[in-house]
This record gives sequence, structure tokens and C-alpha cells, in this order.
Amino acid sequence: MVQTPQSPAIAQLENPQEWDLSDLYQGFDDPQIEQDLEVLQHRAAGFRRTYRGNVAALTPEQIADCLQELEEIGQISGYVYAYPSLTFSADTRNTEAKQLLDQVMESLTAIENQLLFFDLELQQISEENFNQLLASGELASYTHYLHRIAEFRPHTLSEEIEQTRNQDSLTGRQAFIQLRSVHLGEQEYEPVTTPDGKTASNEAELSALLFHPSPEVRYNTYLSVRNVLKQHNSLYGFILNTVTQDHRIESHMRQYSSTLHKQLLADEVSEPVFRAIMDGTASRFELFERYYQLKGKALGQKIRICDLYAPWTTEEEEPLPPVNYQTGVETLLNALQEFDVNYARRAEEFFLKNWIDAKVRPGKRGGAFCAYSHGKHSYLLLSYTDDYNSLFTLAHEMGHGLHFAWIDDAQSYYNSNPPLVLAEIASTFNELLLLDYLLKTAADNKALMKSLLTRQLEDQFNLLFRQSTISRLELAIHDRAKEGSFDAKFINDKWMELYRNLCGNAVELLPEHQYDWARIGHIFFKPFYCYQYAASNIVSLACYQKYLETGKDFIPGYLELLAAGGSMNQVEALRKYVDVDIENPQTIASALDYIEGLLDKLQASL
Repeated sequence: MVQTPQSPAIAQLENPQEWDLSDLYQGFDDPQIEQDLEVLQHRAAGFRRTYRGNVAALTPEQIADCLQELEEIGQISGYVYAYPSLTFSADTRNTEAKQLLDQVMESLTAIENQLLFFDLELQQISEENFNQLLASGELASYTHYLHRIAEFRPHTLSEEIEQTRNQDSLTGRQAFIQLRSVHLGEQEYEPVTTPDGKTASNEAELSALLFHPSPEVRYNTYLSVRNVLKQHNSLYGFILNTVTQDHRIESHMRQYSSTLHKQLLADEVSEPVFRAIMDGTASRFELFERYYQLKGKALGQKIRICDLYAPWTTEEEEPLPPVNYQTGVETLLNALQEFDVNYARRAEEFFLKNWIDAKVRPGKRGGAFCAYSHGKHSYLLLSYTDDYNSLFTLAHEMGHGLHFAWIDDAQSYYNSNPPLVLAEIASTFNELLLLDYLLKTAADNKALMKSLLTRQLEDQFNLLFRQSTISRLELAIHDRAKEGSFDAKFINDKWMELYRNLCGNAVELLPEHQYDWARIGHIFFKPFYCYQYAASNIVSLACYQKYLETGKDFIPGYLELLAAGGSMNQVEALRKYVDVDIENPQTIASALDYIEGLLDKLQASL
């Protein structure tokens, strides 16, 4: 395989890097922050004075001008929010970042409230006149955006109530979500020391030890994190109940049939597709059980919940070597280069310009994410711990970053936010590219080959079965919220019941697993997000199969799909650019058959 030499600067990345946010602002004392807020407030007030009460009388050309003005305001607002938000994510103990973030959120909420009237007045235009707007050439690039405004027409409240909801969010639902992040970031964990004398004490390091070959290390690591969650179980239960009840109240106010209905409309996913994904994954739990029975037999023990990510080796066998940051970066870039050279060069830019924060540090937000600023680029956050898990996380977040790079080239602000099924496709596709590359380069290393194959299976089980199980928990708690408040015990019991259904007799559930749900940020941040990992994984697998079948001919359509962003309906975009139909049950069945094929291949090799 041919590899184009990478920049010499890549070879200097010996340690996980910290990001450089200077292309946003120079620091907390940068006067540009205050200036931008003042400009935003002035522009929002002027826009309101000029257009409030007059939207129905505007020509299509004037509405296009208004939308462009609103896009510029939204873009600058994104920069002002991104700086303290990213700084706070990298260090949740940074009080200065938290204070600025609170100030910015309050200011931006006030600005948003000034501008709420525009979409509301668009929604009040008669259907006949609105359809004329949709047909006008001046608004052609905003067609999907306008369609989405019309879809929300039955669920929109008066301007005064919408403003109150926005203001209440600062000290209401959003404040409780923020409380969980701050509180979790302040926690200290019981250190775990490995047989070679290395000690892990923060969440990222401890999570990495769940892949350790020692059963005792995995068990102690699992308890270290869950005992903290157990200690604060009532608090996290109270927060989740409060957030859930607020969603219930909002859904009732807006005349949604449920919180699920509210979120599916926002995500551009039909309920039949959602139910098909939930039913399809639930119908194949035997794949999960079969895999972990095989793994337990190979390790000579019944798999406990803390052993899910254990290597398929005993402690006496040689563990896989670490993957330092430089090696990981070079490996990822080589894998992407095999797909497309330009694609890899765009990825290299993230490293060369320090748009990535991969350093492990106390107080850093757990997990990983990609934060996109329209008109600039994305920032990636993860905690790189010198292992293959971290490498695949890097590939995943880089997929998001590359997706937004293509969007930024092609779309205006209002078309830059892809629906959430599309939003996860590039990240999963990147992981498949990395896996394929590693399997080719590791052809003579049976231990690594098995490790990669089992890792792929475990990733698939996470995306298809664990993520859909999280959404089953959300169905339960949001249904329960209709009857009134619930406590942590209700969540604990439901979580264990759902996991018993998934694991059967193949995996032993430790008592501490009942507290594990509190680690799942998405159930606090955005209800029913997690099923979309399953949905986008199904679509990514379909895309990858087409890539394997058609080779380089697949790439132009795939990149057009990425560039489409939020400019069109995602079901139509998938059909148009890559010939994938998520509404076809066979697409879901084929993904599960693919997993079964991998499992058959693994079993044949044992």
C-alpha cells in the first residue's frame, strides 16, 4: 500500500496535544468578546425594530436578506459561546471559564429572544403564501429550512412564552444539566494500580483500564467509578427526574404527544423508523449473548459486566503493545489516505493547527466530542490513553470534523447542521476505514488480528445494542414521568431489568451496575439521542458495503452526502447520494447479518 509522506510536524507529536483556541479569542480578557456581544445585541435590536410585525409583507428577496442577516448573527454567537464552553470542557474546574460561560449564555439568550419573532411570524403566514415563498428562486437555498419551520408550526408558542422558556432554561433545565457536569468533574476516584506499578486516578485513565488483561484490575476500576456514582445516586436521580419533568411540561405545552415525538420531529426521523430500529435490535440479542459466551469460554471465566472490554488473552499472554499518540496519528492518517488523499490532508490540518485537545488531565470532561464553529472549523476533544480504544475514538471524532469541513465548504449557517442520523455516519465510517487498514497491516500478527476483529464486534454491540438499550431506558423514564416524579431507585431497577434482558445468562451483572446510567451524558443533555448511534451505524455499514463493492467510484457521492449537511431531508439525501434506504427494513436486517458474519468468522478462527 502506497503512503504519501506526512508533514514533518506530525512526527513531532510525541505527546497528546492541547488545543489552541486563539482563532476564536485570545483569552478571557480579550476585548473582542465584549465587542462581539455588544455588536450582536445592537444588530439583534436593530433587526427587531425593522422587521417585527412586518414579516408577512416582505418579498422573497427581502426574506432572503433577513435570513442572511440572522445567519451572520448566529455565526458570531457560535464563536462567543464556543470559547468559554470549550475551555470549560477541557477543565471543568476552571471557575473563570464557568463564569464567562454563564455570562455568555445569559447574553445570547437575550439576543435569541430578540429574534424569536421572525420564525414565529413566518409560521403565521397563510399556507398559500408560504408555498409561494417555497417556490421562489430567491429562497431556493433555504427550502429545507423553511420546510422545517412549517413542520414546527403546530408546536410553536407565542413570542412571550417562547422568550420565557428560553430565559427559564438558564436557571431551569439547562442549569441542572450543567450541575451534573460540574459535580461529576469535581469527583475524586479511588486510584487503581496495575501489576506493573502504574496508577490511574481520573475517569479517562480508569476507563482505559477496563481493557486491561487483569480481571482484578478491571473489577477494581469498575468499582472505582461506580462507587462514586453510587455515593451520589440520589442527586443524579433528582437531576434526571427534574430534566425529564421539564421535557414533559414542554411537550404538553407544545402539544406534542410525548417527549419522543418532540425529539423525533427535531431529528427528522419518523416513529416507524425509530420503532423498527428498536424492534430490530431487540430481536437479535442472541448475537450479544453468543459473543460473550464465546469470550467467556476463551478466558476461562464467566464474563462479568466489568469484563465486556477485556482482551481475548489471559494475564500470562503478551498484551498488545501501547499505541502512543504519534503512532496513532500517523496510523489514522495513513488509513484515511487509502480512502482519499484529499480527505487525509484535511484531517492532517487538525493536528498541524492544534484543533485537538487529547491530553489527559484532572477535571477534564469525560468522553469525547467534536464542536463545530461555522465559518471556521471544528475542535475535537478526547483523552488519549495510548491504546487502540483511544485511536478509534480519535478516528470517530475526526470523522465528525471532516464531515463539518465539507459542510463548511458548501453550506450557509442554516444548512450547516446535519440531522443526527447523518451526523454520525462519517464518524462510524472513519472507524471502519481504520479497522480495514489495521487488519491489512496486521495480517501476520494473529493476536492483533483477533483483537481488532473482537474490538469491531464489541463496538458494533455497543452501537446497536447498548445504545438502543439506553433509549429503552429513556422510553421507560419518560413514560413514567407522565405519572409523576420518579427517584433514583426507579432508574436503577429499570436499568438492571433492561440489561438482564440484553445479557441473558451470558454476562454477570454486578450490583454496582445499577448506578451506571448516571455516566451517560446524553440522557441528560438530549433525550433519545442514543438510538441514533444505532441508526447511523446501520447506515454507515450500508455505505461501507457499497464502498467495498464499488471502490473509488463511491467517494464522490459520499462526499456530496457529507457536504449536504442540513440542506435537505436526510432520507432523500441517503437515497440520492449513496443509494441507501433507511426506511427499508432490509437495511436494518443487513446490518445485523453483517454482525453475524463477523461473529461466524471469529468463531471459525477459535
